[in-house]
This record gives sequence, structure tokens and C-alpha cells, in this order.
Amino acid sequence: MIDVYIWGRATRISPEAPVPVVHVKRRTSTLGGAANVMRNIITMGGEVEAFGILGHDARGDELVKLLKEYNINTESICFDENWTTIEKQRIIADSQQLMRIDYEDLHPVADSIREKIANDLIDLIKKNHLDAIIFEDYAKGMLNDTMVQKVVDVAKQHNCITALDPNPRHLMNIKDLTVMKPNRLEAFAIAGMVYTEPTANVEDDENLHQVAKVLMERYNPKYLLISLAAQGMAIFKRDGSLTVSPTRAYEVFDVSGAGDTVISAFSLALAAGANSSDAAEIANHAAGVVVEKVGTVTVTKDELLASFDNKTIF
Repeated sequence: MIDVYIWGRATRISPEAPVPVVHVKRRTSTLGGAANVMRNIITMGGEVEAFGILGHDARGDELVKLLKEYNINTESICFDENWTTIEKQRIIADSQQLMRIDYEDLHPVADSIREKIANDLIDLIKKNHLDAIIFEDYAKGMLNDTMVQKVVDVAKQHNCITALDPNPRHLMNIKDLTVMKPNRLEAFAIAGMVYTEPTANVEDDENLHQVAKVLMERYNPKYLLISLAAQGMAIFKRDGSLTVSPTRAYEVFDVSGAGDTVISAFSLALAAGANSSDAAEIANHAAGVVVEKVGTVTVTKDELLASFDNKTIF
């Protein structure tokens, strides 16, 4: 996806309707969706190859240009003349988001495209060219159970990390992932349980523990990473243990893309040899940096190091 921001000022109300009139000053565009995950990995020092689908349209051309600006390999992107490249346009006035406009025309992706992407991934896995694969499910039609499970099974045989950011609107029955990363609301929805507000201590949150038990039994990930907003994040493991990493954000201005940053940093840290607790701490610091900014942004290596210098007490 491509994220577009229309920046301006709102100083009066429209005479036509009770809505603000925005005097536009500038337009900016950046990588969104799975492409924002790729961008985060690049800015933190990793290397990325893009897999996905774009339309033969101006938005697709702009997105490819942005990917190349970050040295992201675009050779494995598939183009479909029947697909509309997704754009999320946000209207920002005086640092406040007033509205979001989505341009998309969703329909099932052709099986031939899914098969090509899966086979290309498997080929790279077998050649040991990949350390990790992140599946970003935005329920837009790209992923399905058969495709993802096929790749996960091969990745498991070759010690390649697999991470899934799931979507409750598109439940997939994927077994044996390395990482499954829903947020609290998504975790309850995927488990089919009524949402409850968090307790003061994550360790004492019985409903969250029950949700984690359901998800671990159903999907059997090595790590179930549940992001908990102000409470940080929780890592549940197959042995039943829980590790809680508290939030590292001082001030929250915009949560756009924070989940992308978490799965990027956690997966990249695992691929670099970190254990799950350290990877979660790194991801927490990374998310803490991006939510203190406005817009879909990333964290750099220098910002991440500065966060540890300034905020961590050992």
C-alpha cells in the first residue's frame, strides 16, 4: 500500500456542512502496509526483498519508486492489470488527523500469482538466501492458508524464521509459525472470546492468559507476541511461560504503523541471533520511538540506540 498525507491548516468551518475547511499546504507519500514493514527493516539495518501484488497504475509506479529509494528489491512483485494499487490518504490539519480516504477495489488474487510468489519464496529458502519471512495480512486478498502453510513448512525445515501479523477479518489456520503477532483486541477476536479490558498487571490477566492458551493450542507458534498498547507486550511460549516487556514510549502522538515496527524489529532481532525476550525489548523500544512521531514513520539504528541509552534502566 501507499500512504499519502495531505497536510494543511483548518481555521474555519465550511458553510456547506459542519466540517472543517482544510487549507492544503503540501502532499507527502510513503510506504504503507507490508511496504512499511520493509522500510522499517531497512532503516534498522536489514535487507529486504518485496513480495506482493500491485496494479498497473500511477499509484503502483509511485510505490515501486519509493521501494527503490530504500534499496528494497522489487523483482518479485507481481503486477495485475485488474488490480488497483491500494492507497490510504490521510487529511492532517495542525498535526491532527481529520479523515482517512481509502482507494481500493478488492477481489481475490489469481491462484497463479499466489503460486508464483510461494514458489519464489521456497526457492530462496532452499538456497539459504532468506533469514526470515514476514506475512502481513491486511485481509486484502493476497494471502490464503494453503499458500502460507506451504511456505512455512519449507521454512521450518531450513530454520528460516516465519512471522505472521494476523487479521481477525481473515482467519487462516497456519501451524508452526515462529512468531504470531496480534494486538490485544485482535487476539481476543481470533480466539473467539469476548473482549475484556486489561487488568493492572499483565501477569494476573486471566482472560488474556486464556486467549493465549487458545491461540497456542490452535496455531502452535513458537512465540505468541501480543502487543498491549500502554502495557507494552507479552510473549507466550509453547512451554507455557510468559515474558512481559513494558512500554518504552514517553508520549504517544500517532500509532499509525506501530504494529509494523514491532513485527519488523522483533523478526529482525531474532534473525540477528537475539532471544525472544531481548527481541521483544528491542521491538518495544522501536515502537516507542515511532509513536512519538506523526504519520507512518520508521525507526533508525541511531534512534533505537538512543532509546536504550535514555530510557532503559539496568
